[in-house]
Amino acid sequence: MDLQRLSIRGRVFPTDDVALLDALASVYDTPERPRCMCVSGGVEMYVAFHRRYLAKRMPDTGSQHHPSCPSYEPAPQQSGLGELVGDAVVEFEGAVELRVDFAWSRQAGGRAPGGHPEGDPGEVETPRRRMSLRALTHFLFERAGFNRWSPAMAGKRSQGVLHKYLLLAAEQVTTKGVTLGERLYVPEQFNEATRGEAARRRRERLGVLRPHGGVAPLAMVVAEFKAAEACPAGYRIWLKHMPDAPLLAATRTWERIARAYAPTLEARDADHGQRVRAVMAALIRARREHTYEIDTATLLLASEQWILVEGVHELPLVQALVDTGRHFIKPLRYDARCGAAFANALLLDTGAVALPLHVFSPFMNVREREAKRAALRAAGGGWVWSTDEPMPALPPATPWRA
Repeated sequence: MDLQRLSIRGRVFPTDDVALLDALASVYDTPERPRCMCVSGGVEMYVAFHRRYLAKRMPDTGSQHHPSCPSYEPAPQQSGLGELVGDAVVEFEGAVELRVDFAWSRQAGGRAPGGHPEGDPGEVETPRRRMSLRALTHFLFERAGFNRWSPAMAGKRSQGVLHKYLLLAAEQVTTKGVTLGERLYVPEQFNEATRGEAARRRRERLGVLRPHGGVAPLAMVVAEFKAAEACPAGYRIWLKHMPDAPLLAATRTWERIARAYAPTLEARDADHGQRVRAVMAALIRARREHTYEIDTATLLLASEQWILVEGVHELPLVQALVDTGRHFIKPLRYDARCGAAFANALLLDTGAVALPLHVFSPFMNVREREAKRAALRAAGGGWVWSTDEPMPALPPATPWRA
C-alpha cells in the first residue's frame, strides 16, 4: 500500500516527505486547505498543530476517502456511533464535545452534585442522547485507532502503545465541562526498574481525585482486568500493569459487576484457543488518601490485539484477518441495543468500497439473528460465516495506489 499523498499549493507530498511539515505550516491558520489525493479530485483536510503540524480529516468526511487511506472512516451509521453523532457526539475542527449519562463527581454521601429546588428547574432542556461509560470507552478506542488493523501494526500493540494513544485520544475532548485528558488514567507499561517513578506519576495524575468543597471528583481508569480478591472491606480489583495499586469495590458493587458482565469474564476461560482480554473502564473516587474506589464500571471483551469485540464468536474472524495480513476496521456497538445490526468487520483492501463481513453464531438469540438478517438485506447480501461451519474463503485483497 502506498503512502498517503497530500496536495498543498499545487504540489503533492507523500506523508514521508521531509518538506511536508513546512508545507503544512505555510497554510496553517489560513483559508487554504490540503487535499488528500486518495481519490480523484482529492478530499479536503485541515491543518492542526499539536506538538507539530498535522493534516487531519475534516468532520463528516471520513467516508469520502478511499477505504485504504489512513484518513478513511466508515459512515457513522455503520456502527453504534451513528445513533450518537450530533446529540452525544459533537465534533469541531480538532475538538470534540461528548454528552455522557454519568456525573464526574459525587457529593459527600454519594449523590451527584447539582439540581434545583423543587418547582424551579432553572431551564428546560431538549432531551438528547447521552453516552454510557461503555460508549465513551468505545469512542476512545476508535479515536485512538484500536478498532483498525493493518499488517504494519503486528507485534506493536503493547501496553505502552495503549497508554500513549488512549491518552492522546482524550486530548481536546470535553464532557460536562471536564477535559477528558485530565481525568483519564491508563497504566504505563510495568517495569520493575522504574516502578517507583511510574507510581509517582500515577499519584500525581490521580491527584485530581482530592475532594474539595464537599465534592469528590471522579476519574476514569482504563486497563486490562486481572483478578478480583475478597478482602475485609469488600474486594480488591487488580488491573494489569498496576500491581501496587488495586481498586477497591464494595461487596455489592463487585457482585453486581460480576453478574452483569459474566459472559465477558467467562470468555477468558472459554475453549477458543486464543488469548482474550477483559478490558475494564471504571469511574473511581478517592475513598481516602491514595485509596481508589470504584464508583461505576464496565467490562469489555478484546482480542489479543486490543480490538474490542462483542463476543467470543468474533475472535476467529479477527484472528484470521490478522494472520492473513488484511486491512480492516471493527465497527463498535457503542450504546446500540443490538451489536448484530452491524458488520462484524469491514475489509478495507478490496477496492473502492469497504466490504462488510458478517458472522452468525448458534448462540445468538432471535433478536440478534433477525438484526443480522436485516443488515444483510439492507446491504444486498455479502460475505457470511456461520461459526458452526468452516469459515469460507475471505474476499481477495486488491492492490491500491493513490
